[in-house]
Amino acid sequence: MQRKLEDNEESRRQGLAPDPKLSVNDWAEKHRVLSSVAASEPGAWSTGRTPYLKEIMDVLSAQDRTERVVFMKGAQLGGTETGLNWLGYVVHHAPGPMLMVQPTVETAKRVSKQRVDSLIESCPAIAERIKSPRARDSGNTVLMKEFPGGVLVITGANSAVGLRSMPVRFLFLDEVDGYPGDAGGEGDPVALAMQRAVTFVNRKVLMVSTPTVKGFSRIEAAYEESDKRVFTVPCDHCGVFSQLFWRDIRWPEGRIQEAAWHCPHCGGTHPEYRKPALLAQGHWQVTASGDGKTAGFHLSSLYSPWVIWAEIAEEHRDAKDDPVRLKVWVNTKLAETWEERDGERMDEESLMARREQYGPAIPAEVAVLTCGVDVQDNRLEIELVGWGRDEESWSCDYKILWGDPSAPELWHELEQYLTATFEHETLANGLTIHAACLDTGGHHTQAAYAFCRGRERQRIWAIKGLAGKRPIWPKRPTKTAKGKVNLFGIGVDAAKEAVFARLKKQEHGAGFCHFPLDRDAAYFEQLTAERLRTRYVKGFAQQYWWKPDGRRNEALDCRVYAYAALHGLLSMGLNLNRRADALPPIPENRVRRNDVRVTAAAAAPTPRRRRAISSNYI
Repeated sequence: MQRKLEDNEESRRQGLAPDPKLSVNDWAEKHRVLSSVAASEPGAWSTGRTPYLKEIMDVLSAQDRTERVVFMKGAQLGGTETGLNWLGYVVHHAPGPMLMVQPTVETAKRVSKQRVDSLIESCPAIAERIKSPRARDSGNTVLMKEFPGGVLVITGANSAVGLRSMPVRFLFLDEVDGYPGDAGGEGDPVALAMQRAVTFVNRKVLMVSTPTVKGFSRIEAAYEESDKRVFTVPCDHCGVFSQLFWRDIRWPEGRIQEAAWHCPHCGGTHPEYRKPALLAQGHWQVTASGDGKTAGFHLSSLYSPWVIWAEIAEEHRDAKDDPVRLKVWVNTKLAETWEERDGERMDEESLMARREQYGPAIPAEVAVLTCGVDVQDNRLEIELVGWGRDEESWSCDYKILWGDPSAPELWHELEQYLTATFEHETLANGLTIHAACLDTGGHHTQAAYAFCRGRERQRIWAIKGLAGKRPIWPKRPTKTAKGKVNLFGIGVDAAKEAVFARLKKQEHGAGFCHFPLDRDAAYFEQLTAERLRTRYVKGFAQQYWWKPDGRRNEALDCRVYAYAALHGLLSMGLNLNRRADALPPIPENRVRRNDVRVTAAAAAPTPRRRRAISSNYI
């Protein structure tokens, strides 16, 4: 009892004491130790490795009157570590209630166990203030850490309860562009979290994230309200300070490993080995007046000490022809939002116009086959998709199996299809389906469960489409209570975005979608049935997929499920490019006509004939 009274008195004294004149950077240099569990370079913290973080940590310090700090960044720059340094500083030198928000509760638990607990265990100054979770009444749980004078609560942006649990002085919003648009029906999670700090006049908010889509990026919107600081480095030749831009990274023809920064003023060349010296001499430059209370920092991965310019150049070379991969590169490497380009509007007529002559054999470029199965009340619709290098795809078959999904005959027919061997142009033994995704939604869920049960080893997966900001393929399935089958929740919004981006591609190569001559107008109408629209939920813009009344979209669903099956294989370790490179060479009798590969026998003009599949559509 006496011990508890002493702790309370100590907490009261610390709460009333003025904040110390110590910066977050000074604290990190003195006390922070990086653990081998959570850091690639364990040991004592040194800001000299990432000098661009010093000013960010300085404005997070108690003596600085900045209210909000925004860090719009690329990958591998130390953004989360900056937040953890601030967390340690708060616990040790400026105690008060603190809230850390991750995109989901699951992510919050993982960050707590891997990053926060590692910070506590490796830093004696923190460990002595936060008791071991094994101690009685320690106040140390996965999502809450008590310390003298304050408490750290960790939650997910998808938990409305966690976002309105308590008033806080310090607020750490990590990866804000990954937050859902709405937290449990109560509104924007960022707005909910900000309300927790309104009662503190000396509040401090840190927002960190890689940006996503222009017009929908929270971190970009916050950065635009700030003083918009950029990090500039001096040229070795003319001495002028400049920001590192991708357009100034160049290399000799055919020698990408020699990628170097070229000064935009004098053209002076700076090889990779000069980067540490450039960073050490660099400084942040304010470029806008802002709202007077927000310090904004923008930094691309070109500044990262852990990523060389040649690696970024190689990633761009591999991604530039695939809009899906290029978007990720722009977001994570340049720390810029992705914006749809003009002239990329996609419709059914343009897709029909680029149909090609191939089949019935699987094209020589195809290394992997996946299948998407959509369950309807009186039929199963199936698309067989072939995948080649860099996820270039060929629609190899679209089939409708008519029948009653509650009867075994239809499922027996599906099993025969999924276990069949398909003729291949260059593989003598043909090609079998590597994975299939079967939709379990609708009115025949139990029948779908029954079919998938016991077939997971054949990579026939029971799936359920889930809207919102989710990965295309989940890290793990859930076990259904009734069906007793592993159910994979796939991110249909992300999958549709990827499919539509690739449908817009006009040139063969990475991500391009090929279609045979036997696809008719009904197929392409279904494939392009949905549109991405914007709605406002409690004042915050959200994108969603909209389908006009009366339009059919089974072809789109089948393509999404086939694409999800590919992602399932990738998650299991499939190297698609290696598979594609191992294929036999393309036959010499293949010729090129109008930039479309066809067999020599089919090179002569052929009347446009459609296989009558339109009658298969209701």
